[in-house]
Amino acid sequence: MDLKLLGKSAIVTGSTAGIGLAIAKRLADEGVAVTITGRTQAKLDAAAAQIGGNVNPVLADPATADGAAALIAAVPATDILVNNLGIYEAKDFADISDADWHHLFEVNVVSGARLARHYFPQMLAANWGRILFIASESGLLPPAEMIHYGMTKSAQLAISRGLAEHTRGTGVTVNSVLPGPTRSEGIVDFIQSVVENKDAPEADREAEFFTRMRPLSLIKRLIEADEVAAMVAYLASPLAAATNGAALRVEGGMIPTIA
Repeated sequence: MDLKLLGKSAIVTGSTAGIGLAIAKRLADEGVAVTITGRTQAKLDAAAAQIGGNVNPVLADPATADGAAALIAAVPATDILVNNLGIYEAKDFADISDADWHHLFEVNVVSGARLARHYFPQMLAANWGRILFIASESGLLPPAEMIHYGMTKSAQLAISRGLAEHTRGTGVTVNSVLPGPTRSEGIVDFIQSVVENKDAPEADREAEFFTRMRPLSLIKRLIEADEVAAMVAYLASPLAAATNGAALRVEGGMIPTIA
């Protein structure tokens, strides 16, 4: 399917690995000029080599005000903004410090708000643009083992919907994508940290995780990053013009009702 994205430009944050890298690669494959961000030049260079095509690596961390300013200075305008940057951790609620709350909120929420504050008005003026927040099913079903993470994903949904309210009658859309647990180096380590049988083979640990900790999953497996990227590429395209203010789920059926 031709997504009609040839000639568009995009920024994908947190794009040197995992979902962000898969999104950047999928957009580049569709003919998009993609800017990727990262905190180390080595990882940026490696990601750019994997993506190929028209890719612009920018050494910047939008989780900080200075990093966001550096990115904006390097790329003053874009057609598509994918706010993918995010972190997570498993921690008992009683052990989540004030610093933990602030840090996850700064990285997961404020980073995207900073960039949207700059690029969104430009999109409205141009009468075309796409902003996508990569949230999580945890924004609707906060996990007991990382409540502070779930809070940040709920906040992303609120920002996304609120911004969409300002797009009435324009060619701009703002949506959220809600992946479930997605295969990456980080999730493999995370699963090992929360399952009971930490020495079991990886496939057995994954099975235990879904049986004991994510029993609502219908697919009973980790989602692949490419599966999330396919949804993001569609939403970024002109073909998705009628989808706005929505929270699209790529979470394997973990959410049993529409929320």
